[in-house]
Amino acid sequence: MGQGSEQGVAGDGGTPLPDEIAAGNAEQAGTWNGDDGRFWVQQRERQEARYLRLTPHLIAAAGIQADSRVLDIGCGSGGTSLEVARTAAEGSVLGVDVSAPMLDEARKRAAEAGLPQVSFERGDAQVHRFEEGAFDVAISRFGVMFFADPEAAFENIARALHPGGQLAFLCWRSVRDNAYLTVPMGAIAPYVQLPELAAPGAPGPFSLADADRIKKLLDSTGFDEITISAVDEPMWMGPDPDDVVAYQLGMPGSRAMLAEASAEARAKTVTALREALAEHQGPDGVTLGSAAWLVTAHRR
Repeated sequence: MGQGSEQGVAGDGGTPLPDEIAAGNAEQAGTWNGDDGRFWVQQRERQEARYLRLTPHLIAAAGIQADSRVLDIGCGSGGTSLEVARTAAEGSVLGVDVSAPMLDEARKRAAEAGLPQVSFERGDAQVHRFEEGAFDVAISRFGVMFFADPEAAFENIARALHPGGQLAFLCWRSVRDNAYLTVPMGAIAPYVQLPELAAPGAPGPFSLADADRIKKLLDSTGFDEITISAVDEPMWMGPDPDDVVAYQLGMPGSRAMLAEASAEARAKTVTALREALAEHQGPDGVTLGSAAWLVTAHRR
């Protein structure tokens, strides 16, 4: 991300953004403080269920100890923060995110769970003023792919770790490897105008799909002992096709996409999506494949 901040900018629901927002990240921050952030809070339990088979890979790789001081980047509604806090019972966990709605939910959940060692701060992890060397471990579950300037972001994260401190994160591999996206998108493509994919490496869910790029990025920003492993797991989408259709088409982006389609196209979209998902119905519900990178490294 670039220098400076965009103070006073609001999300689409009017939530002011935190003061520390790098100029290139204002749009992303606005998204997560608007409809998208509120939608993810509403769907919190589903999101945790979707990641049920992915999260354990991250937790195991992070090597959390009872007295670990943990930084959770892009913590969202606090799912991973609360999980690692149960291990770091004598340590501390700080979750950082730009989304006020999701952080409100995270704080509520931490209080309900009786986990006083967990705290949350609102900010942009690229420019947030972390205390240097304050953390033993930094983790992220799909929260490090959105930086406009990833070099600056990972340099900032490295500074937050003490020398030898551990970094562990999950990020998505390519779109084509992720059936949880290609199956529904392929089904509706004939009937609606799909959003254009970001250019390779541009900020977004798939900006770190290239493993070589990840290695070069971390090596240049203060990390060594870098490992990058493929993680392929089924992702639970919902109990049945009708439920998943309602979820998929209820996303803010999907609602905007359908608003531009004709009534006939919308009807065909629903039918095609339901039929495609029905092919992946099993005893436990609808599942589709996911493909991620599990990345670990240490601060030099």
